[in-house]
Amino acid sequence: MAARKSSGAGNGANVRLAADIGGTFTDIAVFNDKTGRLTFGKALSTPNRLVDGISSGVEKAGSDYGSANLFLHGSTVAINTMLERTGAKTALVTTEGFRDVYEIGRINRPDAYNLYFQKHKPLIERALCFEVKERMRADGEVFIPLDEEGLAALSDKLDALGIEATAIMFINCYANGAHEARAKELLSKRHPGMFVSASHELSQEYREFERVSTVAANAYIGPKVRRYIGEIDAHIRKAGFQGSFLIVQSTGGLYENEQAQTQCVRMLESGPAAGVIGTQALCHTLGIKNAIAFDMGGTTAKAGVIYKGEALTTGAALIGGYDKALPVQIAMMDIFEVGTGGGSIARNDDGILRVGPQSAGAQPGPACYGLGGEEPTVTDANLALGRLGADRFLGGEMKLDVKAAERALAKVGKPLGMSATQAADGILRIAATAMSYAVKGVTTERGLDAGDFAMVAYGGAGPLHAVSVAREIGIRNVIIPFAPGVFSAFGMLFSDLRYDYVRTHLMSLADAPFDDIEAVFQDLEKQGREAIASTSVTPHKITVKRALDMRYVGQEHPVTVELPMSVFQKQDRKAIKRHFDDDHLQRYGTSAPNERSEIVSLRVTVTGLMKKPPQEKIKKGSATPPKSAFSGKRPVSFGGKFRDSSTYKRAELLAGNKINGPALIEEHASTTVLLPGDRMTVDAWGNLVIKVAGAK
Repeated sequence: MAARKSSGAGNGANVRLAADIGGTFTDIAVFNDKTGRLTFGKALSTPNRLVDGISSGVEKAGSDYGSANLFLHGSTVAINTMLERTGAKTALVTTEGFRDVYEIGRINRPDAYNLYFQKHKPLIERALCFEVKERMRADGEVFIPLDEEGLAALSDKLDALGIEATAIMFINCYANGAHEARAKELLSKRHPGMFVSASHELSQEYREFERVSTVAANAYIGPKVRRYIGEIDAHIRKAGFQGSFLIVQSTGGLYENEQAQTQCVRMLESGPAAGVIGTQALCHTLGIKNAIAFDMGGTTAKAGVIYKGEALTTGAALIGGYDKALPVQIAMMDIFEVGTGGGSIARNDDGILRVGPQSAGAQPGPACYGLGGEEPTVTDANLALGRLGADRFLGGEMKLDVKAAERALAKVGKPLGMSATQAADGILRIAATAMSYAVKGVTTERGLDAGDFAMVAYGGAGPLHAVSVAREIGIRNVIIPFAPGVFSAFGMLFSDLRYDYVRTHLMSLADAPFDDIEAVFQDLEKQGREAIASTSVTPHKITVKRALDMRYVGQEHPVTVELPMSVFQKQDRKAIKRHFDDDHLQRYGTSAPNERSEIVSLRVTVTGLMKKPPQEKIKKGSATPPKSAFSGKRPVSFGGKFRDSSTYKRAELLAGNKINGPALIEEHASTTVLLPGDRMTVDAWGNLVIKVAGAK
């Protein structure tokens, strides 16, 4: 795949290698600090041995492990293990009398009249939930000492049951984790091969169900993730890598692979988070304050938000959809995901055409890949409608089979009285509507107007569908960044070391003791600085951000309010209240400035800033693209009718070039579709800036 600069990378240079493993493709980005050279590679993911896909991508990027001093990695292995229920046989150890907290949950019933509603299914069955005598008070004082003899007896029982992982969650351990720490020590000593996880190491917030769900998830996925990361580490070391191996967290920040092997749950959304970080970097370059990061790959479509220049994060998330979801109470990028991607399978469901969430993945893949797949997918629909070139996929490396795609589409279309072309058109319409829900999930449902945001679209399939999705929800500007097909891997190059801490400390704002608040913040910040100091990477600067979880007196759920350091230095209660009222109004459309408020938890983010790749400008041109950029015409279906549409080579376009739709702009790992009426301009950095026609 072409590089941004022509100078080569040699051994001994500061080379960063980033790898993003998706459900269909593995993406690689390689950056040489010394020469400024940036190269990319893309290879099919290899589910049976994922490291093979990484190695293939690294080779295609023209690099090798031995020349890199930093290996950055994001993966879907953690979240897929949780969603597909392929984790370890796990036990839960909890306080006597609280065995059923995990099973009961919050009893959410989002659809009161749905007779087929199913509540969440715990990752740990009730038969493997065990109680131990102990009790902490909410203020952290020991009420009942830990029964170590009872724990030892339980330990023998776990061994007999063949337990691979154990989650520990004692009540009120967020206030004092001593009992959990001791229980973990004893269990780890008696079972050195067992994965043992304590909830206070992941979350120091109240709410026992959310904490038990978080530690259960960490233990459940732990053995598989630890083995996976260990295998990659061993492989790259054997191949000559001698640098630092860092994992992307769900916040988009980085942490050591050793930490990732114990706090696995922090990497649930590592790949998607990296794309949002890349979008944030792009927004800073272009001077854009508000943007939607839209990522469509082979399996899913995801959306995140850049608001007022910052990527929005959340302190908790529901994994698996609201109705049957399991909460995870850790800091992560605020991302909404739907099961629609290039490999999503279309089917006839009792006379109704449906798309996804089932995916053909990398093996066997869409029918047109010629790897054994026979079911029609979104990619097959794009090929049949002319939006993908059969001989230009992945720069011509991979030939697509049009006839196979049409046969698969006819299979689903014929029972519905539709031709293959009509079925393909219907599939793309359904996909666009489904993906618009992801965008609405991070904008409209957060009190934001999607029409006020630009959409940055990436992922292998993102540029194919971006304009259609934008039209669905009234977005007027779409930006396709350089190398969108590997943009999440590129985004990893802009990630920093990051550690997030939170501690519940309930108090009224009116009489909150600022000395106590400052002491908690200082302690959390100290933990963050020590964590960064313990890594093998030295950042050039460390920054600290503070936030408070606040609510009105009488409310149940708080709002996270990011605050400038000055309000704490000045002990300005009025300013804190004003920030809270404003954020509550933004989120819920209402606020109560005259009502009393209270602080629930204190949050700190400590970031170790790392050197970023420079954003290079491209050569200038006129409004008319150069002849070398024009690659011919082919019939493309728009609105059910085929029209001869111009195709262009993105690599040959110059800054200032303009193209009006309908047209296709092709590059190695993606194709951008301009619908009739759309107007595209290439900006100074090579981004495709599209003015969307016909947005609703």
